[in-house]
Amino acid sequence: MDKLVLYFKESYNELMDKVTWPTWPNLLDSARVVVIASIIISLIILVMDLVSNALLDFVYNL
Repeated sequence: MDKLVLYFKESYNELMDKVTWPTWPNLLDSARVVVIASIIISLIILVMDLVSNALLDFVYNL
């Protein structure tokens, strides 16, 4: 039980004193990058899906 309590104390101290947390503007910038990258990747997948669908329709309708 002492080891578990020590673990939680050390974890808390590390999170509060040793971890460098991002500032709010940095966090917002990172979130914007993730959202923009997700949109771009989803658009690429959409285009690939539409192209493959058109090709398969062409092949099966010959």
